[in-house]
Amino acid sequence: MLRPHELEIAQKAPPPACSPAAAQYYTRWLATHHYENFNVVSWLLPKQLHQHFYNVYAYCRWADDLGDEIPDNARALELLDWWEQELNACYEGHPSHPVFIALRETIVAKDIPKQPFADLLRAFRQDQTVKRYPTWDAVIGYCVYSANPVGRLVLYLCGYCDEQRQHLSDATCTALQLANFWQDISRDLEKGRIYLPLDIAAIHGLSETDIVERRFDQRYAALMKDLIARTRALFAEGLPLAKMVDARLSIDLEVFSQGGLAVLNAIEASGYDTLHYRPSISKAKQVSLLSRSLLAHLAAKISPARAQHVPPELRSATPQTTGPIATHYTQASPTIATSYEECHRIAKAARSNFYYAFFLLPKSRRDGIVALYAFMRLIDDVADEGDDLTAKQRGLANWRAALDAAVTGSDRAASSLPLGAAEVLPALVDTMRCYHMPARYLHDLISGAEMDLTVRTYPTFDRLREYCYRVAGTVGLTCTHIFGFTDRRALDLAEKLGLAFQLTNIIRDVHDDHALGRIYLPEEDLQRYGVSAQDFGANEATLGVRELLRFEADHAWQNYEEGAALLGLIDPESRPTLWLLTRTYSALLARIESLDFAVFGQRVRLSRAEKMLFIAQARFGRVTEETILEKCDRDRRRSGGTRSRRRAG
Repeated sequence: MLRPHELEIAQKAPPPACSPAAAQYYTRWLATHHYENFNVVSWLLPKQLHQHFYNVYAYCRWADDLGDEIPDNARALELLDWWEQELNACYEGHPSHPVFIALRETIVAKDIPKQPFADLLRAFRQDQTVKRYPTWDAVIGYCVYSANPVGRLVLYLCGYCDEQRQHLSDATCTALQLANFWQDISRDLEKGRIYLPLDIAAIHGLSETDIVERRFDQRYAALMKDLIARTRALFAEGLPLAKMVDARLSIDLEVFSQGGLAVLNAIEASGYDTLHYRPSISKAKQVSLLSRSLLAHLAAKISPARAQHVPPELRSATPQTTGPIATHYTQASPTIATSYEECHRIAKAARSNFYYAFFLLPKSRRDGIVALYAFMRLIDDVADEGDDLTAKQRGLANWRAALDAAVTGSDRAASSLPLGAAEVLPALVDTMRCYHMPARYLHDLISGAEMDLTVRTYPTFDRLREYCYRVAGTVGLTCTHIFGFTDRRALDLAEKLGLAFQLTNIIRDVHDDHALGRIYLPEEDLQRYGVSAQDFGANEATLGVRELLRFEADHAWQNYEEGAALLGLIDPESRPTLWLLTRTYSALLARIESLDFAVFGQRVRLSRAEKMLFIAQARFGRVTEETILEKCDRDRRRSGGTRSRRRAG
C-alpha cells in the first residue's frame, strides 16, 4: 500500500484492513475535527445519516489534500492514481484503506455509483497540470468535475437520484465553486493559478499579465461585475431545489446558497478588488444566514402557498395530527376561526422569543397555545399598564367575569366586556373544551396578576411559591393539557418547570423589580444572607446578594432537574416545543451563573445566534431528557440546603 506520509490527516489513520468500527471512528474524527463546517451540515440532517456523511466527507477530504497539500505535482498525481486504485478496490468489494472500509457501507446502503467519486479525482488531477482557463466554458467544465459531484453525492445520501434534482444541484454547486473562485483570486495567484476566464477578461480589456501583476482598475471591476452577474444567475437557477427535498436538507441548501450570495455581496462591498484582498463572511453573518433559514422554515409551516410547492413524494413524510382535536375548529363558526386569527396576531405582535417555538407544534396544538398566549398577554397588559390601582383591579375582575360567562355560554353585553375579550375568548374556550382544560387554572392566573398589584414582598418561600404557581405554574399546566398526556404525574412536573422558569426570571430581574417597588425573594432568605432591600438598588451586586442569588438558583436547578422528566410524559409531537422552552430558560440561568450573578447592569440575555441554535436543535436534533437542560458548572454552585415543598394552588 502506498502511504502518503506527507499528509497530516494520514497520521491518525488506522492501519489497512482495520475493522469497520475503527474505520468509522476515523472518518467521524476527521469530519468533526477538521477546519471546515461539515459537522454543522451533518448535524442539521437526520442522525442516521451522520456516519454516511462522515464517510463521504473523508473521501473528499483525502482526495482534496492529495491534490492540494502535496507540493510536488508528480508526487500528487502518483498519489491520486493510488487513491483511484483504492476506489476501484472498494467498488470491487475488497477495500483496504480505512476511508474506503467505512465508505463501502455507505455505497452499498445508498446505492451510490462510482462516477461522482471518480469525477472528483479528475478535477484534482487537472489542478496539477492546468493553471489557466482560456474560456468561460472551460471554467464551467472544470466545475462539472470539481463541484457538481459533491452535490450529487449529497442527494444520493438523502435518497434522491432523479435527473431533475441533480440538474438543479449542479447549478447551485457550480455557482458556489465560482463564488469561491472570485473570492480566492489573490490566494490562487500565490499558487500560480488563475481561474478567471481569460476570454471574458479580454472583453473587458484585461490580459493575463494584468492579472498576474495584480493591476486593479476599472477594467478589473467591470470583469468582476460581469462574472458576479453570471454567478447570480446560476444561484437563481438552482434555488428551486430547496423546495424539492426534505426540510432538513432544504435548510442546508438555502444556507449554502445564501452564503454564496453573501460572498458575492462582500466582493461588491469591497469595491471588487479581489486581486489584493479576500472578502470573507464573518461568523456572525454565517449564523445570521442560518437563523433566517430556520425562521423561514418555521414560518412556512403555516403558509398554504408554501405547502403547494412540496413534491407529492414528500408529503407522505409530513407529520399529521390525527383524532378529533386535530380539526377542532375546522367546522366551527366563523367567529371562532376569526378569534384564532386574532390570537395569532396578538402573539406575533408581542415579539416574544417563544413565538417561533409554537411553530414546532402541529397546527391544532399550535392554535391552542396561541389562544392561551393571547389571553395571558391581555391579562398582563391590564396589570402592567397605568398607575390607577382601582382601575387595574376592576379590569382583572371584569376579565374573570368575562371568562366565566364565555365558559358557561351565558350572554353578556359586548359593551361590558373588557377590551379584547370578545376577540380572544371564543378561541380560548374552544381550546379549553378540546383539551379538557380546567377553568380554575386561568382563574388562578388572574389571581397571580392581582397579587402583583398589592403584594410587594414575600416573607417565606412558600408564599413566593404560591405566587410562582399562579403566574407560571398555571402556564405549565395549561400548556401540558395542550401538549397531551396520560400520566397524571405530568401535571406535578409541569408545576416544577413553571417554578423553575419563574425563579430564573426573578433572579435575572431582581434589580429592575426593586426599581418598581417589588422584591420577590423571600425575606427569610434575605435575613439568612444578611441582605437588605436597599442592596437590590445598588449599582453592583454585593457578595451577600450574589450568595443569595446562588442559593435561589440551586432551588431553580432542583426544579429543572425534576421537571425535565415531563418531556417523556407528553405526546411525542409536542416534545420539541417543551424541549426548546426548557433548554432556553435553563441556558439563561446557566449564563447568569457564569457571570457570577452580575445582574445589576445590562440585562442578561441569550444571543440571537444561541436562540436560533436551540430552535435548530429542537427541530432536528436529539430531543431527550439528557439534552433538555443546558450544562452548567455544578462546582460553581453552593448548596443552600433543602426546603419542605407543598403543592401550591
